[in-house]
Amino acid sequence: MSMKYITPAETFKKYLPKDYVELVDYGPFGKSQEEAGPGNMGQFKELLEEHPMCSGCWMAYFIRVIFAALPNPEETVTLGTAGCGRLAISQAAVPFIYGNYGDQNAMASGLTRAFRLRFPEKHKDVITIAGDGGTMDIGFSMTMHSWIRGEKFTTIMLDNEVYGNTGGQESGMSPQGAVLKMAPEGKKFGKMPATDLAKAAGCVYIVRLSPTNIKKAAQIIRRAIFVAREVGPTFIHAYTSCNIEYSIPTEEVFKDAKEKEKGRFSFDEYMTDAAREVIERVEAEEKAARKARKEAMKAGAM
Repeated sequence: MSMKYITPAETFKKYLPKDYVELVDYGPFGKSQEEAGPGNMGQFKELLEEHPMCSGCWMAYFIRVIFAALPNPEETVTLGTAGCGRLAISQAAVPFIYGNYGDQNAMASGLTRAFRLRFPEKHKDVITIAGDGGTMDIGFSMTMHSWIRGEKFTTIMLDNEVYGNTGGQESGMSPQGAVLKMAPEGKKFGKMPATDLAKAAGCVYIVRLSPTNIKKAAQIIRRAIFVAREVGPTFIHAYTSCNIEYSIPTEEVFKDAKEKEKGRFSFDEYMTDAAREVIERVEAEEKAARKARKEAMKAGAM
């Protein structure tokens, strides 16, 4: 994808679906976060507006935030696998590759390398977005090896602590003692230490969070992507509750996410020195750009 690729010729606009034309004209492509970022969701044509996920699904909310936070959606490809998340990810106006049972990080490794060879002058962001089963259970070996090899892309784990898409089996990320449809006596062992494993495998930027603060979550997503472009693998471990399998009433989903922030999803951010340098440089550049835009707007109003 690129701006040239998605922008239709004026002659053909009237023949194209209205949603497509509005996405190009009023969507986030080529715009700043002030114009079309998570803080303004609902005020621009979003990349993800419809999905078939359950009412009140916290995972669907976070996926929406992910797409709103992308630095360059027109130069981004997402990859996923079997699981609830792909039901929404595949509906977004960003190229999506559906992996086969946990191989999303293996595919992302090849895709990232191909992009760097084919488009050496561009940043083509590759992001895997999958559940706890696809990332840490079924896809564990491919996830770990992509990190060990230092592949430059971002891995986002949507951790709902259960196999929600296939009936309620326990996963490696389910907490010890969790009673689920297919774990009626409670899970017998503890939750896998995902962020510790990521650090041991060489991830250069790692965050664990319960995404209750939109702006903070967006900042984390952007940091992970910017660092992956230059330094190495980055990992976001996000709590995205399954209100169906854990019987969380829709009106209590946000409260549950806030509660998890106080416990096993307390905010934790790790970065190497090289990652910190990238973050500080990029955020300084963005701050300067925001200031310049404000000054230009002020000058234009005079």
